[in-house]
Amino acid sequence: RCKNLSVSFWNSYWMLPSDVCGMNCFWEAAFRYDYMKTHPSEKMHLAVVACGERLEETVTMLRSAIIFSIKPLHFHIFAEDQLHESFKDILDEFPYEGKINYTLYPITFPSESAAEWKKLFKPCASQRLFLPLILKNVDSLLYVDTDILFLRPVDDIWSFLGKFNSTQIAAMAPEHEEPRIGWYNRFARHPYYGATGINSGVMLMNMTRIRRKYFKNDMTPVRLQWGEILMPLLKKYKLNITWGDQDLLNIMFFHNPESLYVFPCQWNYRPDHCIYGSNCRTAEEEGIFILHGNRGVYHDDKQPTFRAVYEAIKNYSFGDDLVHSLLQPLEQELQKTTHTYCGRVYKVFIKQLTKSVRDLYARRSKG
Repeated sequence: RCKNLSVSFWNSYWMLPSDVCGMNCFWEAAFRYDYMKTHPSEKMHLAVVACGERLEETVTMLRSAIIFSIKPLHFHIFAEDQLHESFKDILDEFPYEGKINYTLYPITFPSESAAEWKKLFKPCASQRLFLPLILKNVDSLLYVDTDILFLRPVDDIWSFLGKFNSTQIAAMAPEHEEPRIGWYNRFARHPYYGATGINSGVMLMNMTRIRRKYFKNDMTPVRLQWGEILMPLLKKYKLNITWGDQDLLNIMFFHNPESLYVFPCQWNYRPDHCIYGSNCRTAEEEGIFILHGNRGVYHDDKQPTFRAVYEAIKNYSFGDDLVHSLLQPLEQELQKTTHTYCGRVYKVFIKQLTKSVRDLYARRSKG
C-alpha cells in the first residue's frame, strides 16, 4: 500500500512538477509550517450552517477537512432540529477518534427579529453573523459554507491567524478577480469592500477581536460593537441588498477596511474563476486550495469539473489508498470535462490535491 512507501520512493513515484510552487509559495508554506510547529496542540474550530437538503453536502465538506488536516478539529454544526439525529449517526461513525470532536447547535437568531433574519437571502444563511455572539468561549473560528471542499489541510488556512496585524479581525477572499465580470462593482446599491467586494463563503475570524471591536459606520458618529450594529445595518439597507448577510459584511468592512485580511482566490475558488476564462492566476500557479461549488454546481451538469471533485471526495472511504481510490479516478473524470471552460484548466483542480496526498504519505512514513 502506498502509505507504507518510503518518502524518497514516494517523491519519485508521485513527484509534482518543479514549477508547482514558486518562491512566494515556498515562503508561504514555510511560514505556515513554522506557525504549526509553534502551535502544536492548538485545536482548530470549524463552523458550518446546514438547513434543508444540505446534510450530504455538509458531511462531504467535513470529510474533506478530515482527510488531510494535521491538528485536532472541532466542528460547530448549526442545523435545523430534524437534521441533528442524522448528523450524529454519521459523525459518530467517522474514524480518527480523538482527532475529531463536534457540537450540534439549533438555528437561533435574536428573538425580537428571528423571522426577519431567517428569511434574509437563503434559509439560515445569516446565522453566520451571530457566531461571535453565540460561541463566546471560542477564540478563533473558520466558517465555511456547506458547498466547500478542502483540497489541502485546514491547518494551512488556520495559520493565517498568525499573519493578522494588530487591527485585523477576519479574513476573506475577493468576490471577483476580474472587474469586468464583477457583480458588486457593476450592480451593488450599497457600499462594498475594495474593488470587487468580498465573498463570505470562507471566513476566518478572530472572534475575541470581533467581540471587542467598535465599528465605524454610516448610521451614527458613535462606533458600535458587533452585536449592536447588525440590526441597524439590516434596517438601513434591507431594500438595497441582494446577497443578504454577505452584503452586510461588505458594508461593514467598507467602513472598516483596516480590519480585514484578504487572502488569494485559490482559497475560495468558485465557478466564476473559470467559466468566463481562467481568472485566478494564483490557482493556475499553485492549484486550488479550497473549492467552493456555489450555485448548486455539485448537483447538476452545468459544471462537471466541480461535480467530479465533489463526487470523488463523497465516495472516498476513509483508510483506502488515496492514489488509487481518489486521485486516479478523479483525474480520469476530469479529463472528460475538457469540453467546458473549467474543464480546459482541469489540472488546477488536481494540482494541490496531488501535493496534499504526497505530503500526507510523507508524514505517515515519518511516523
